[in-house]
Amino acid sequence: MVRPLEALKADVETHLTAFPDFPKPGIIFRDIFSLVANSALFHELCLSIADHIRSLGTKVDAVAGLEARGFLFGPTIAHALGIPFIPIRKKGKLPGEVVQSSYEKEYGTDTVEMQANAIKPHDNIFIVDDLLATGGTMSAAIQLVQRAGGRVSEAFVVVELTTLKGREKLPEGANLYSLVHFDI
Repeated sequence: MVRPLEALKADVETHLTAFPDFPKPGIIFRDIFSLVANSALFHELCLSIADHIRSLGTKVDAVAGLEARGFLFGPTIAHALGIPFIPIRKKGKLPGEVVQSSYEKEYGTDTVEMQANAIKPHDNIFIVDDLLATGGTMSAAIQLVQRAGGRVSEAFVVVELTTLKGREKLPEGANLYSLVHFDI
């Protein structure tokens, strides 16, 4: 029996590592690799996320994961649901025709891409990533799915850094679920 997400929250939080002053002074980097290293907990978390998706009340057609840490969760969740996994990657990393979405960063812009044929019109897509900070990447991913003709059933992150207010930068009506919250 897989525990529900809220029952996993404390275990997940204790398996996250904080690295002060990385990548620069004043930043506390919240790292999920210690969580991933606990294979039993990581597997249970992915199965619990799959159960959460089943409880949404909407058929989900695919799971999309953001490069790179969303790739750790996405395929396992998609496999548990028996649906496709769609990678959302940084510009120039995918072959074939792609759709793009750009977002503002602290010093310029960045672009994410998805293969153009990954989503059929009106597909319901569940997006997963490890962490929501300033919201730029997740916002671009949501817009990317919409631009490709899909709908985002939910955007899911394991960790949300609430002080950075990334949730406020998501497109209006975006449904975001975050399991663990940190004030920086």
